Parts: sequence; structure tokens; C-alpha cells
Amino acid sequence: MVLNDLCDIRENRNPLSLEDLPIPEAGSDEVLIKILACGVCHTELDEIEGRTAPPFLPVVPGHEVVGRIVKVGDDVTTRQVGERVGVGWFFSSCGSCRYCLEGNENLCSEFKATGRDANGGYAEYMKVPESSAFPLPEYLSDNRAAPLLCAGAIGYRSLRLTGIENGDSLGLTGFGGSAHLVLKMVKFKFPDSEIFVFARNPGEREFAMELGAVWAGDTDEASPLKLRSIIDTTPVWKPVVESMKNLAPEGRLVINAIRKEEIDKEYLTRISYPEHIWMEKEIKSVANVSRRDISEFLELAGKMKIEPEIEVYPLEGANRALFELRRGSVKGAKVLQVSQ
Repeated sequence: MVLNDLCDIRENRNPLSLEDLPIPEAGSDEVLIKILACGVCHTELDEIEGRTAPPFLPVVPGHEVVGRIVKVGDDVTTRQVGERVGVGWFFSSCGSCRYCLEGNENLCSEFKATGRDANGGYAEYMKVPESSAFPLPEYLSDNRAAPLLCAGAIGYRSLRLTGIENGDSLGLTGFGGSAHLVLKMVKFKFPDSEIFVFARNPGEREFAMELGAVWAGDTDEASPLKLRSIIDTTPVWKPVVESMKNLAPEGRLVINAIRKEEIDKEYLTRISYPEHIWMEKEIKSVANVSRRDISEFLELAGKMKIEPEIEVYPLEGANRALFELRRGSVKGAKVLQVSQ
């Protein structure tokens, strides 16, 4: 499924075209993967609608990839043919700058994203550097493993950046593919922490309570108590402003989004210094994921036996999955089943 031109998916419900492409040739340090499943992420919407750095066009989107290695390059030493692996949004970086050397390759100026700067997982085959292909927990099916590669890994990084400890309260604003996995992580890592969910969709609020949230309200509702940290997974500005009101002194808002849309930017004019910012509150953004995030999260997932909630589509149903994601029809995560 190929993206040839940027567009507004609300106006063009079929931004991807089904095309026959040659099977990629793996380079000396790369592996060739036969794809089994690929998650559908909100980042794809950002790429299609032009809110990220411009993608390499034409491009095959998709960065929550599960597959089996069918060929390895001559210099590959850590992966082998037949191994089931996952690939996230991190494709490659320079490997030598300050950020790469400290394990924050996601901040590298030469960062390349799977499905944006290189062909991704909405396909039958893809190639990737061996260091960006990660072994997957055996207990997970292919379809359920896919969302872990981004929604799970980026949720893990977001949770790490909150700095919370066991017993600290946490808010989640927006409750889709990533946030529902964060809730499960918190229940496992910080069993004494209470989780408060803000979501405009009543179905999402009900889902959050089913998974163990102590409270769920609309985006502009006040939580019953001031929170130590909040993770925002939405594409709009309103939750940012509303979340700052719900933070305790020294509280931190972590924004897990590549870009914010312009549709409600006027909310920023409503920021009041004493209500939203004073008392040493802070905002921290999340810039995708590093190799460490993916590796550590997959290890944690194996211990937790985490099971994401999913909706499954065929590969040729990618446009439908994207449109339903765009209009907010989400419970858990959407996955394309490519092969078995």
C-alpha cells in the first residue's frame, strides 16, 4: 500500500494505492523480512496529512511491523534467518553524535523513520538494518505483537519521562492504542498508583474503567485530585491546556505526539499563568523512540504478558483503517494482517 501524494484523509479516503513492487534487496548490514502483520498508528495520519517532516515519496507507510527474517546481509551477526522480529519507527541514525552515543538516537539530526524515510510495513516484504530488528516475546500472536512496536514502546518512553514512582498519581488524556497499554504498564510497575483518564469518547472512558482506572471524565473535566503527572496522547491542543490545570505543584505534562493539529489552536490563548503554569509545573515532549525503549519495553511486555486490544484488517483495508482512526473510531489498536 503506497503513499504517492500528501492529502487530507477527510477529503480523500483512499490516500494509499495497492501496487506491485519488487522484493527489496537487503544490504550488507540489513535483513529482509517477510511481513506477517503491521499496526496502524496515528503517526501515519500525520505523515499522510503533512504534519511531520516530509516523507520520502512514493513511500510504503507502517512502523509497527512483525515479520520473519528470510535473508540476512553478509555482515549481519546478531539476527538469523527464520527469526521472528519486530520493527518500530526508529529505522536508523548517524551512530556517532552525542545523542546516538548516549542512547538517545531518536534525537539525532540524521534520524530516519520507518515508513516515512524508508519503506515500511504496509507490504509483504521490507528491509531494515539488523540493529533495528528486535526479537519478539513468543507468547504474543503476530497481530497482537504489532502495536507493541510503537504504541507500546512510545508509551513506555512517555511513562519513563514522567518520572513517577509507585504511589504517584498519573493522568492519561486520550485513550487509544498507546494510552491503554500505558495503563497496563502502570498497573504492573506501580501497583499503588491511581490512574485518571480524560477522554471525550464515552466508550473510551468506559474502556479505561474496565482496565482499572479509578476515574474517567471528559477532556475538560477536573480530576478529583491534582495529579503528579499526565501523559497526553491526543493530536490537538485542548487537552494540553486542560491538563495543566489538573497538575499538582511540580507536576509534569508529557506530550506524546509528533505534531498538534491547528483546528483548536485558539485554546492556547486561554492559558493563564497562575492557573496553568505557576507552581513549577513543566511540559516535556516525546520525540519518538530509541532502540533502548523498544528493547526494554519488549522485555517488560514479556514479563507482563501484556495483551493489547486490537481490531484486525486485511492489508488492502489499510485506507479504511486509517479513515476510521482519523474519525476517532478506536478501541485499542488497529492492525493489518498481511500473511500467516
